[in-house]
Formats: sequence, structure tokens, C-alpha cells
Amino acid sequence: MPCMSAPAPRLPRDTAGLLKLAARSMFDLYAQTVQGMMVVDRDHRIVWISEGYKRFLPALGFEAESEFVGRRVEEVVPNTLMAQVIETGVPIMVDLLTNKAGTFLVSRVPLRDEAGEVIGALGMVLMDHPESTMQPLMTKFGRLQRELELAQRELAAEQTRNRRPKYTIAAYIGASPAALEVKRQARRVAGTESTVLLLGETGTGKELLAHAIHAASARAARPFVGVNIAAVPDTLLEAEFFGVAPGAYTGAERKGRDGKFRLADGGTLFLDEIGDMPLALQAKLLRALQEQEVEPLGSNQVIKVDVRVIAATSRDLGAMVAQGLFRADLYYRLNVLPIRLPALRERLPDLEALAEALLDDIARRSGLPHKSLSSEALDRLAGHAWPGNIRELRNVLEQAALMTDELRLDAHHLDGALQRMPAGEPLPALPAAPPQRAPAAPALPPRGDGAPPALIKPLPQAIAELEGRAIREALAATGGNKLAAARLLGIARATLYEKLPLAERDG
Repeated sequence: MPCMSAPAPRLPRDTAGLLKLAARSMFDLYAQTVQGMMVVDRDHRIVWISEGYKRFLPALGFEAESEFVGRRVEEVVPNTLMAQVIETGVPIMVDLLTNKAGTFLVSRVPLRDEAGEVIGALGMVLMDHPESTMQPLMTKFGRLQRELELAQRELAAEQTRNRRPKYTIAAYIGASPAALEVKRQARRVAGTESTVLLLGETGTGKELLAHAIHAASARAARPFVGVNIAAVPDTLLEAEFFGVAPGAYTGAERKGRDGKFRLADGGTLFLDEIGDMPLALQAKLLRALQEQEVEPLGSNQVIKVDVRVIAATSRDLGAMVAQGLFRADLYYRLNVLPIRLPALRERLPDLEALAEALLDDIARRSGLPHKSLSSEALDRLAGHAWPGNIRELRNVLEQAALMTDELRLDAHHLDGALQRMPAGEPLPALPAAPPQRAPAAPALPPRGDGAPPALIKPLPQAIAELEGRAIREALAATGGNKLAAARLLGIARATLYEKLPLAERDG
């Protein structure tokens, strides 16, 4: 015989009425057994409190129910999360609430209409002063809270330590009149809150001086945040400066991300290579500097910040303003306290002291013994043009120190590095139009052993050298403007940044 399924049980005819009666019974039961209850409507207004809840009114600062009911719950119950339950529709079944009335074990549930829409919330005080009967749980809760606060303080302190200045004004080495004037100006501007603009060729120590000014200022204990504008792709600069709101775009961090202005709040923001900032972003930077407020990407919230800005550039901003490549109003806003850092060739009396300090640092970093310079080596250094300034001087000394075991460097030890093309030396401009066909290379006789001729380089190496030379020539032709150089080469700016090491290595 086929198996017959049991018939479904019949529901009572008045199911809806039964459920309403059950809900009413549960409500009355809770109102009588819990310490207190309140009902809040969709607009967060308190519409009812139980008799038990009335005993909490004096501790909350109210004498009568009429003063309490009708007010928004956030205004009268400190630290309540009733509004969160209403907005999210998610209950909070067990929680600890602490305010001036004491500590309570509470429960909060949303109230819904027949369509399922949230129309309010029900809050219940399950236990008054639970610390007396739930001592182990309260002790554990307190310990975890203290550990969290300690971890947060340690994290904040670590972030602040990582943002401390690395150099002081004394680290700007030199006793020449030009160096002493830079130090005098740095000490003077450090006592102000105005924007500083550091001008000078690449390698003259602009970043070091920015650290030094911050270290000598009243903001020294606050963060020092630096950003090299030339090293950040244009598409990411706005997020880098102003931050990103949670979920602002696909792939954005769920918790959002603070920008450099927020990270530097209370301290100093160093904008290196400010001349490379795109025109489209210059207006937003100007507003941030003038109003001391930022608006994260994807957010409508304006956030106040307290930031002192130090900008630096190796480019002629005045000429860029005349050419329409830099906003005049931003230039005037940055050029409040300009300091020009002299090139190394303009303070050659400092050469010996600089070389000595650099050799000390090279020995410390490499773990090798300290090496000194002979008088002939110093003369050789003094006769060099130093287009790459102190950065080039370090490169020459490091090459010489690492390529010999002798503890005294003579002129011949420096020749190899000085004969290479120095950074920043002018290169021939690109031709107006490329030649139609490259000249044929001279034929090389084959070697008897069948190996390739010794003068032929591997193809990847030859391509890398060709790319490096083209990048150097494009940068020279555009005055160091990386965006213009990328356009001249017909490549993306990001691709140019990827290949810059080729130009620096081969140059």
C-alpha cells in the first residue's frame, strides 16, 4: 500500500488574534518583571516608559515623567544605542550601558508594523547595577576595555614616533656665509605658523631643512608627514591628500583611509616637488590651505584640520605661473616665507665638512671602516661642477669608498665616479623628427670559436640602455617635467616612473 503522509495540522481560525494576545502578554510580563522599559518611535522620541523605569528619572536629572517623555532618547539617556537599533533594524539583545545613572544590563529590539517596516524600538533594563551579581563578567569586561585603551594609546604613540622629524637645523652642515644664512632663516621661520617655500636645485637638502624647521617649531611633538608629489600618479593624488570615505568606489577600503592632511593634523605637512602638482588638483589644495579643512573622496563631510605646510621645488614657479602651468593664487599662498638653498658650487668652503660627514654616514651604514680624503682628493672634488649637488657628492664618495680597501681616498679613487655623466647635467635636446632609418652598424667578423662577437650586447641590455637614454633626453628637453616627458615619449606617466631607474642607473 502506498505510504500516506500525515495531514498538516490545522491552525486556529483566529491566528492573528492569538499572536496579538501573545505579544500583549509578553509585553505585560516584561513590564512587570524587568527593572524598566521604554518605547521609542521612528523619530527617536520617547513615547512611553514603565512604572519601573520612573525610578531612574532623578538620576538622569528629571523630576517628572512629563519632562522625560516626548524628548529624543539621545538627549536624555547618555550613551544609548536605541537610535542605532531604529536605523539598522538589528536588535542588541544584551549590552552594558553606563551613564550618570549607573551601569545597567540592557536589551534593545526594533518594533515593526505589519509591512515589516521599523516604527520604533523597545528598550529594557534587565538588571540594575549588574556589577554586584555579575562580578566575574564585569571584571573581564573592564580588563578587556583597559587592554583596548592601552593598545590604542600605544598604536597612536608608535604612529607619532614614526612621524617625528629626522633632522635638526644642526644637521644642515656648513659654516660658509650662504649656509649660515640658510640656518638663520630656518630658525626664524620655525617660530611662525606661516607656509614656507623651499627653493633650490635637486640635491641641495630641501627635505632635510623641512624636517629641521618642524623640529625647531612649536609643532615638534606632533606628526611630520611628507609626500613627494612627483612620485604619486596623478589619479591617486587627490586620495593621497584628502583621504577616501568608506566604500567611496569599487576597491576602496571598507573602513576608508585618512589622507596626508588628516595624518598631519596638529603638525607639519611637507609637499615635495610641488611644481609637479596637476592644475586640476591645485585649486583643491589652495582651498585646503586657506580654509584648513578637507573633504575626503566620496564624502560630503568637511573635516577641519590644523596643518602647517612646508613646500619645496627645484623648478621656477614664477616662470610656470607666467606659462599657465601653475596657479598664481596658489603660488602666492605658498610663497609666504621663501628660503633659497644654495647649490654646492655656491658654498665650496663647506665641501670638506660635508664630505667628512657623508663618509661617516657611509661607514656607519656599510659597516666598513671610516675613510678620509687626501688634499689632492679634496682639490679634485672642489674642481667639479656638482650639478647634482650634495646627492651627487654622496654618490661619488660612496662609490669611491666601497670600491677600495684603502683607508685614505686619493684623487685617482674618485676618477671613476667623476667621469660618469653627473645627475642633472644638460643633455642634448630631442631632434625635431626622428630619422627615417638608422644607419647600418658596421659588420663584425665572426669569431673562430663560433661565439658571438664581443662587442654585441644582449638584446635586453641594449633595449634597456636605449630606453634609459631616451628618458634622460626627454626629461632634459622638458626641464624635468615628468608629465611632459611622458607625453613626448608617447607613454603613460606610470610607465615613465617604472622605467626611471633605467635612466638613473645608466646616467
